[in-house]
Amino acid sequence: MMTKSEYLARAEAEDDWAPGWHAIDAVFDALYPGITPPHLAAPLQSRAIFGGEDYLDGCSIYPSPNGYQHLLTYGMSKLYVDEESFGGDFSGWGYEMTMKVRADRPDECHWAINSLGNLARYTYTSKNWFEPFQFLSGQGQPLRTDSDTLLTSYVLAPDTEVPGIDTVHGRVDFIQLVGITQRELDWVAGESNEGAAERAKDLLRRIADDRNPQLVTDLSRSHSYV
Repeated sequence: MMTKSEYLARAEAEDDWAPGWHAIDAVFDALYPGITPPHLAAPLQSRAIFGGEDYLDGCSIYPSPNGYQHLLTYGMSKLYVDEESFGGDFSGWGYEMTMKVRADRPDECHWAINSLGNLARYTYTSKNWFEPFQFLSGQGQPLRTDSDTLLTSYVLAPDTEVPGIDTVHGRVDFIQLVGITQRELDWVAGESNEGAAERAKDLLRRIADDRNPQLVTDLSRSHSYV
């Protein structure tokens, strides 16, 4: 890890240096060598820092050879030079979000990118962050509004393929959203949320054990694991 003086010297020498972004790219480049993923960047005028509603700088979509699209956010952690963030315990909120969507093409994942953007907006405006084994209710609505999918909500898990990293701005973990049915959500949530994290872990194990070790979200899934 570089020293603060080295950090500041490089920042002065390279106007476009984005150490947090580069650290994230490095771990995904290792998983998908030789792949340049499509990247959907938020227009500058729509970004929250300029008064807009987008709290993510963008989202990359990596095509997995295993038949799904691996989505990755940029913006929950500190991406750019920030002297005050140097050497911190956590970079920004301490994580970026991921999702694995059963789809042949990146353009089939816009609904999922909208979900990620909405969750980023929620965190930045409410100051409530996410952790693995939490659940997120979709209020009974399908994850993709123009579909008849039975998936309505999410549970969160550590990304099954990408480990967390230590950056010059602090720790960045990768939290994966996994789509679940309303029946599964009701079971995980229980009557008082007590024990919900353990039930979430149990549900994720059941999904993984059913020939889905990467916890891919498949909108066509019609069966429940509870």
